[in-house]
Amino acid sequence: MTPKPQESIPVVHAGEDQDIPGSLNNATSLGNLSSNLKLNGLINNGFVSDCPVQSASKSNQTKELELKGKNNVENTSLNSSGASVQEKPIVDFDDLLPHVGEFGRYQKILFLLMIPFAFFVAFVYFSQIFITITPEEHWCWVPELEHLSVEERRALAIPVEYEHGTEFDDGMASYSKCSMYAVNYTEVLANNIRKADPSWPTQPCKHGWEYNFTDVPYRTAATDLEWVCENAYLATLSQSIFFVGAIVGGLLFGWIADRYGRIPALAGCNLIGFVAGVATVLSGNFWQFALCRFLVGFAFDNCFTMMYILVLEYVGPKWRTFVANMSIALFFTAASCALPWIAYYLANWKLFAVVTSAPLALAILTPWLVPESARWLVAQGKVDKAVSILKKFERINKKNVDARVYQDFTESCVRMQEEEAANKSYSVLDLFKTPRLRKITLLLIVIWMAISLVFDGHVRNVGSLGLDLFFTFTVAAATELPADTFLTFTLDRWGRRWLACGSMVFSGVFSLLATTFPIGPYSATLAMMGRFSVNISYNIGLQYAAELLPTVVRAQGVAFIHIMGYVASIVAPFVVYLSHISPSMPLIVLGIIGIFGGVLSLMLPETLGHDLPQTLVDGEEFGRGQKIWDFPCMAKKINDDVVGDLPVERFTRATSKHSIGASLRASTRGELRSSMLNRSIRSRISVRSLQQRSPDQITAMV
Repeated sequence: MTPKPQESIPVVHAGEDQDIPGSLNNATSLGNLSSNLKLNGLINNGFVSDCPVQSASKSNQTKELELKGKNNVENTSLNSSGASVQEKPIVDFDDLLPHVGEFGRYQKILFLLMIPFAFFVAFVYFSQIFITITPEEHWCWVPELEHLSVEERRALAIPVEYEHGTEFDDGMASYSKCSMYAVNYTEVLANNIRKADPSWPTQPCKHGWEYNFTDVPYRTAATDLEWVCENAYLATLSQSIFFVGAIVGGLLFGWIADRYGRIPALAGCNLIGFVAGVATVLSGNFWQFALCRFLVGFAFDNCFTMMYILVLEYVGPKWRTFVANMSIALFFTAASCALPWIAYYLANWKLFAVVTSAPLALAILTPWLVPESARWLVAQGKVDKAVSILKKFERINKKNVDARVYQDFTESCVRMQEEEAANKSYSVLDLFKTPRLRKITLLLIVIWMAISLVFDGHVRNVGSLGLDLFFTFTVAAATELPADTFLTFTLDRWGRRWLACGSMVFSGVFSLLATTFPIGPYSATLAMMGRFSVNISYNIGLQYAAELLPTVVRAQGVAFIHIMGYVASIVAPFVVYLSHISPSMPLIVLGIIGIFGGVLSLMLPETLGHDLPQTLVDGEEFGRGQKIWDFPCMAKKINDDVVGDLPVERFTRATSKHSIGASLRASTRGELRSSMLNRSIRSRISVRSLQQRSPDQITAMV
């Protein structure tokens, strides 16, 4: 599939920051442009044209321009060396950031303001684990025996069960958790009997349970509401209901964010999380508790992700990798590591629920502390408000911006609004209309669902590893820091595909190896290595999807894939519940799914070092000709000084005039983290600046 001839423009390849002057009207002018810029060192072999040019004509034009290039080379060099950021045309939001400051004082303040929101999302996500955890040991409560010691009560009323054998072949003895002897205990005590007869009949617990609070030193919602034995699944079900709320909240607050702005959505979801979290302590039965956690789920992810995207939008591209990774590696990890000890020292699940929910109320201050998304304001036609926010950055960062810069940006915003309107005809359904793009989309969905399920499974399975829950959770959460640090240094060197595959496969292998050891330190260590590996996969996942999906449907596609991840997370608590059957079962399932997801990752095309798709045509052609054993770090670099067409199998972008910059107002978490997309955006900006120049300006540049 190729675009219509009248829509063809120069193919732009990521990785070049310079503007590309020239006319876009016909094939001949494109040939002139390529030759002119080649002589001045402004274009390399990666910038090619979809339009053929007659070789003879091209040769004559080249000879003429070589002479002109020699005459003007000194002037060009002088102009280049004296250029400042003010001379670059303002055609997009990212062009304006160098003027107001890419990581100045205001951006640093916003970076620090991410701290409470990182704590919010950790509290919302993980707190329910410590609210609903069930102590390992529990047994039937017999009110007639309350005056006896615990050991005397158990010896008299609770049957002994044997795991992995019987009393006569070294079976492991333990008291029953769900049954008691069906006898008249008043008579038993009257007869001075202090030890049960194993031949006595048994029955299910009639008066509730009592618990050994050694491993979990406080009563939880599960113990207060008696979610044990035949009701043990209710704690798991409440976790799944939480993720159902996350799906509904994602759709609801996504609509609010698009309709009313990012700040109202950010404040709103946090306030709902606050109210529902505090109301959880009033729950008297399962359905009241489930309703509260369903509403708390509304806040999950949104309570941080919207702030995360807002800050990344206002940070210059060269600082985004640092801000994106360090905000999670430092702030989110610190919150996750602190959470179990808050629960431990409070030792009261209701107080813990209030303490972890009340801080979300601080989000009401957001409108006075955090600026609205300038990209959203531009998309809504509120350019003046966007400019006023940027002037605030200018003032706090102590910059001095020429009024002409804001005027150029305002004029550019009008064009961007027209482009945005042209792209509204696309929907996520367009991803399924052509075979290759459909295959890539389905793979991304399945892989992200596998990553989400494995990640959440490892998070919730820490209680089944046989070690202290609070210590194990802290160590497992701390793996986020080295995982993010490792990814920062390797992702743009080793590529996405093999890193995604390797991390998922290693996660699966470590999980399966953990089942070969008895429950204890060795098994737990291997399981946490699996958690470390899937942390890497999780941080690759959405960014990979943002790079593979075409610009015109990127935001919708990434949101859809993200929601499918929530669907998989609904299943994760039930995978962990398999530990009631066998402690090894959750790790076996997580290991198999991890390896399966890793192998599927090899079927995706690599994005590192390749031009990213903008149109649906690009998405269909992207990755064609790539081989499974291609490693970006071992690929040969293209010689910028050699003229000639690229190999046929190399993807060349079939850019339509409406796809340029189409995603710049609908930024996604994965998109802003992506260094490849940042380079691709800058390349598209160069083409847009080319469209805006007059023939006289083009001639002056060459």
